[in-house]
Amino acid sequence: MWLTWRAAMERALYGENGFYLHERPSGHFRTSVGASGVFAGAVLRELLAVDEALGRPREIDLVDVGAGEGALAARVAVLAPDDLRARLRVTAVDLAPRPPRLPEEITWSAVCPEEIHGLVIANEWLDNVPLDVVERTTDGLRLVLVDPATGEERLGDPPSKADLAWLGRWWPTRGTGERAEIGRSRDDAWAGTVVRLARGRAVAVDYAHSAAGRPPYGTLTGYRDGASVVPVPDGSCDITAHVALDACAAAGERAGAVTVALTTQREALRTLGVTGTRPPAGLARTDPRGYLRALARASQEAELIDPGGLGGFGWLVQERG
Repeated sequence: MWLTWRAAMERALYGENGFYLHERPSGHFRTSVGASGVFAGAVLRELLAVDEALGRPREIDLVDVGAGEGALAARVAVLAPDDLRARLRVTAVDLAPRPPRLPEEITWSAVCPEEIHGLVIANEWLDNVPLDVVERTTDGLRLVLVDPATGEERLGDPPSKADLAWLGRWWPTRGTGERAEIGRSRDDAWAGTVVRLARGRAVAVDYAHSAAGRPPYGTLTGYRDGASVVPVPDGSCDITAHVALDACAAAGERAGAVTVALTTQREALRTLGVTGTRPPAGLARTDPRGYLRALARASQEAELIDPGGLGGFGWLVQERG
């Protein structure tokens, strides 16, 4: 059976025996959330800024899209000061079953709330939104089909007019054999989230590339047990592809949002106070335990802003209302 990559990903990740319905992400790859509680602290500072901008409303939302195991939402809720926590409505959005130890006050849902007043955070969500792959031939662009059981590929029909228009705008190919990943499904997913934001801010954090540097042969890959593997869409591994965040930004703007930033995680977290600065050596003499705590935190911060690792992720920040 031959499927487009979008259909194969949908079934492999979210179908009846899909990867994300029977596996926990932390068992297969390291994320900013799993790397350190510092990330949750940065998200909290983002939330506090939104709360202040909205005039400290009676209720404020934190919506974690692609929540995985719910760790980010739970950590932010715990870290929130009492005044904010009393007004905070936390929703974790994911297709997987509710984690058994998630705090009761966190709502677990397969869809975003209809109306959001506050902060939406989508950390490593868009890279798992299924998408199609095309390859340029001497006769033009053709969809890439895949056998879900083996990962074997062959070429199919030309893409739709809408997909051709997206490719022409966001990912033009020139040489025979070049590939592109059609990010229109990610644009639609992001716009569908942003449009629910009545007032506040939406942040997407992900593996990303821009129009100035699209990879000529795409980024589609698999992950299993902490290692990159051949992307066989049989439900045994994560299937992911980098995100054209600049195209998502344009989609969000069409949905009524204003782009505040399109940058890297390194730059975004530095503005939120995550610098990786080591404590002064003199602290080791006056407060040895405090020095060790500060040194450990500096190490965690350094990992989050490492430009060759997590710090190289893209950050898209948009506001609406």
